[in-house]
Amino acid sequence: MADSEKMYQLKKQLRQLESYRGSGTELISVYIPAGSPIHEMGNKLREEMSQASNIKSKSTKLNVLGALERIMNHFKIYKRAPPNGIAVFAGNVSDNPAKIDIELFSIDPPEPLSIGAYRCDSRFFLEPLQSQLGSTDSYGVVVLDGREATVAIVKGTNITIIKRLNSTAHAKIRKGGQSARRYERLIEEAIEVYYKRVGNSMDDAYLKDEKSAVKGVIVGGPGPTKEFFMKMSPFNYQIKVLGVVDTGYTDEYGIREVLSKSETILSQQEAVKEKILVDRFIKLLVNEGLATYGEREVREVILSHQAEKVLISEGLTHLSALYKCSACGAEERKASREKPADSIACGKCAGQMKLQSKELLLDELNELARQNDIPVEIISTNTVEGNQFMTGFGGIGAFLRYKTR
Repeated sequence: MADSEKMYQLKKQLRQLESYRGSGTELISVYIPAGSPIHEMGNKLREEMSQASNIKSKSTKLNVLGALERIMNHFKIYKRAPPNGIAVFAGNVSDNPAKIDIELFSIDPPEPLSIGAYRCDSRFFLEPLQSQLGSTDSYGVVVLDGREATVAIVKGTNITIIKRLNSTAHAKIRKGGQSARRYERLIEEAIEVYYKRVGNSMDDAYLKDEKSAVKGVIVGGPGPTKEFFMKMSPFNYQIKVLGVVDTGYTDEYGIREVLSKSETILSQQEAVKEKILVDRFIKLLVNEGLATYGEREVREVILSHQAEKVLISEGLTHLSALYKCSACGAEERKASREKPADSIACGKCAGQMKLQSKELLLDELNELARQNDIPVEIISTNTVEGNQFMTGFGGIGAFLRYKTR
């Protein structure tokens, strides 16, 4: 599944969870960090069950106990948390006060969870997952001054410190009886060695294997050291430096400072990725006939396996309705902006087709492509190209394996 599709699915789940409200503090959210033993949270939930018996409101007490029981039963399938941890939500999601509908939702986060949490409130606690909705690409960050350097990899909100280095340029060299020029040359040589050590650490961290590969690197630090380092460029030419920023620190605080000052740089990277995709789509559509757009056209190339990749805009709000004729049994799908009609005339006989189901067209096409083993890219509406794809091509397109004859 493409990263863009994973992010869309997560956004969709979070929007659904965000829409629920409890009549009391009865919606339960549980977060277990990556690799943590499940039984520890199980013990915590058992304690909460004993405490829940003290809740005065009978309906709230029943809903809390029901939700806790659902979560504890769900945890029985695990011994340890999955590689990225797990987030589980349960509670009464019925909008009818006279009806109880306790549902459980389990989410595997796209990035490792760094926190464990239990929360019982009138809404689900979603902030830890919402913070992961940014880019899932990995970026390198290097912060340095004349004395120390830190090399790190950042993915989403997760920061991994790869290496810390110290410069010995001033620590081991003493002027003594040496001439001023020789002393300066020794300092310069020591600084050059320090820069090469930082560069080698970058090569090891960012080019060692596919797992460590990064989309680019941002260099930061206080003073002019970072500019001297960039002028020397003691790292492999394959490492793409996206920008250089000023920071006050050279440790993990410096890494976080780089990130806070690089939002524009990183968002531009995502925009560039989307621009390349949409520009290629337009070029193949106009010049080579190897792309198509429109709901009907894209559906046809998916079903015929002519589609190489499907593009769908995140801003597509149309509904897809499935109708079935009660007379001849024929089925037909209709896409519409408005609420689908309950029935339509059958095109194959004189009967009426009744509405069977409805869902977002985006979800329906996405699932249809997946069933036919065709990758899907979800295009955002946050960029010029993304807006162009939505307004100019209706938000639905596909690259083709071969031209239509």
